[in-house]
Amino acid sequence: MEKLQQKLNYQFKDLSLLELALTHRSMGRKNNERLEFLGDSILGLVISRELYKRFTQIEEGKLSRLRSHLVRGQTLAKFGLSLELADVLILGSGELKSGGYRRESIQADAVEAIFGAILLDSDLETINTVILDLYQERLNAIDLNDSLKDPKTQLQEYLQKRNNTLPKYELTKTVGKDHNAVFTVNCFLQDQNIQTSQNAKSLKRAEQSCAQVLLAKLKESK
Repeated sequence: MEKLQQKLNYQFKDLSLLELALTHRSMGRKNNERLEFLGDSILGLVISRELYKRFTQIEEGKLSRLRSHLVRGQTLAKFGLSLELADVLILGSGELKSGGYRRESIQADAVEAIFGAILLDSDLETINTVILDLYQERLNAIDLNDSLKDPKTQLQEYLQKRNNTLPKYELTKTVGKDHNAVFTVNCFLQDQNIQTSQNAKSLKRAEQSCAQVLLAKLKESK
């Protein structure tokens, strides 16, 4: 955990908060889901405020798309990879056996939980600094000419340009209830005869994740 704190450039006063942030729900009732809820909220606030300050002439719709692009699960999972969370995640035996420490959704959730833990361990100014330090490169690289279309839209347009059949999304499993629910979605591309299944804590995120995976596969096979 010392290495993780160095990468975050933040030292916890209460290390148990960091430990809780890294604890997946497969470990039981004492897990990181409440911290994830808090972290998701503070991340949205910090990024929204930064975009508002940086891009004073951009309308609300474009600001929303920029924010969605920056806080989406795929982006957070990349932070999880750079922070080497796979080495420190605390998972139940079932998740360990299935390689859960490599799963993007688990890493993304843990990143949000870490943000929540830092907020509780410090204050708004500190977590603002931590998040913006992590996001600095991505914020500086924003291209306002980029349409920032979501993966589902990109996949649909990719297929339409080639007169291919549009993707079919199917909800195959729901585990848990309310805010604890995890949705598994299958997406099938008929013309290419390929499919993928992805899970996330919202139906929309699961579908977007499917589209992202399939879009990457299509581009790799070109």
